[in-house]
Amino acid sequence: MPQKTIRFTIRPDGRVEERVEGVAGEACQQLTEEVEAALGTVERQESTSEAFLQPEVQSLSLPAHLN
Repeated sequence: MPQKTIRFTIRPDGRVEERVEGVAGEACQQLTEEVEAALGTVERQESTSEAFLQPEVQSLSLPAHLN
């Protein structure tokens, strides 16, 4: 399982920049919703290339006798 990382940069003027790494698709927004709500108004969002990737679907293969 890839590592998920949220990085925050707090600028001298009080602006907070957030960067999410290791999360594909819309899961990024779900991961950061609560933090963004606590910080205040989001002025701008810019998607990284990872936001456009399809999340990996993990499947589990059961032995034939369990199916």
